[in-house]
This record gives sequence, structure tokens and C-alpha cells, in this order.
Amino acid sequence: MPHADALQRLLHHYQSMPPVASMGIAIAGYDGQALRLTAPLDRHVNDKGCAFGGSLASIMTLACWGLVSLQVEAAGIEADVFVADSQVRYLAPLFGDLEAIARLGGDSTWPGFVATLRQRGRARAHLTATVPLADGRVATDFTARFVAIAK
Repeated sequence: MPHADALQRLLHHYQSMPPVASMGIAIAGYDGQALRLTAPLDRHVNDKGCAFGGSLASIMTLACWGLVSLQVEAAGIEADVFVADSQVRYLAPLFGDLEAIARLGGDSTWPGFVATLRQRGRARAHLTATVPLADGRVATDFTARFVAIAK
């Protein structure tokens, strides 16, 4: 589990990117395996009164990027993390605050990812994220491939 300093650095990094700073992102939780981000609906509302699709895609991308970044930092490696590709499915409108939960997906493992990054100077991982509805159903889901490149 990361030290509180690692989460504070991650939040500072989010806030240093102007488009992200305006989103009102907060880190709601991290247990070493999943990262939860939240943002208020009033900054992301569309013309229908629900969450804007671009905001949903953004918060899920940021949650996955943050999760990979935390894992890289915990391994003591300096690397840049990039999204390589992603797919979003919008399943139901969200009329509440945004919450994205990112996890490692597919057949990726953190030990394998870190070992590859150490050996080759770059590694990729498949991640998933969801935005839940208040009733437990999923509003939006996201699958992506992220790449870390050692500095």
C-alpha cells in the first residue's frame, strides 16, 4: 500500500494539468489494487442534466493512469506512463457525482509488469475502470492498454 505522500504527489500531478484541474478530481481510495477517483457532477453536467460522456472517459483514463503511476513509483522506477489505446461503453446515464474505479485487467500482473519494465525499459498493462450508479449497476465501463517507458 502506498504511503500518503505518493497519493498526495499523484493528486498534485492531476492538479498541475489545466484540463484536469478544472475537473475537481479527488482521490477517494487506494488499496494497492484499485484506485478510486471522484469528481462533482456540477462540473461535468451535459445538456440533459447527466454526466458528460467526455468527462466519464476522462476520469476513467485518469484513474487507470494513476493506478499504473502508483505501481511504478512503488517499484522505485522512474518512468513516464501513457495510455496506448482504450474503449469506452456508455451503458446508462449518470445523474450523480462521478466515481471511477480502476483495476488491473486481462492477464496482466503487477509483478510481471514491473519485471518487464526493469528488463526492457518499457512495459504494458491492460486495465479496466467502471463508473458505478447509485443502485450498483454500471453507468460506464472502460478497457485500456497503458504503457510505461523508463526515463
